[in-house]
Amino acid sequence: MIFRDCKFLTSEICVYIKLFVILRTEIYLNMSKIEITPEQERLARFAKAMGHPTRIAILHFLAQRNECFFGDIHEVLPIAKATVSQHLSELKEAGLIQGTIEPPKVKYCINPDNWSVAKQLFAKMFDDCCPSKKNSCCS
Repeated sequence: MIFRDCKFLTSEICVYIKLFVILRTEIYLNMSKIEITPEQERLARFAKAMGHPTRIAILHFLAQRNECFFGDIHEVLPIAKATVSQHLSELKEAGLIQGTIEPPKVKYCINPDNWSVAKQLFAKMFDDCCPSKKNSCCS
């Protein structure tokens, strides 16, 4: 709301309101929109998939082995098979793991190519977002 008529306000308050409106407008005009990059979308997908402690446990378990079967994973986790399956699906959809069907079993392992990409994307984000930089709002 812009106060064009300050007759109901003290002159000092009127000046502050006008100054606020001018400064807010200047800040808004100098702001540019942030474009979401494909790398950021991919990083967000990896982060979402890794955003549950059970999935982190599954990734640790798989990282210690070249491959393992669904039953092996289910035996070490204190949750239902259907829940394990959902977590594996989320990790697989994100590309962090891969599965091979060997009837009647499914064998899982870390997807090394995507794991390397995830590692690079997370490292870049943490390097780029370092709060110790001079232009940080918190320094």
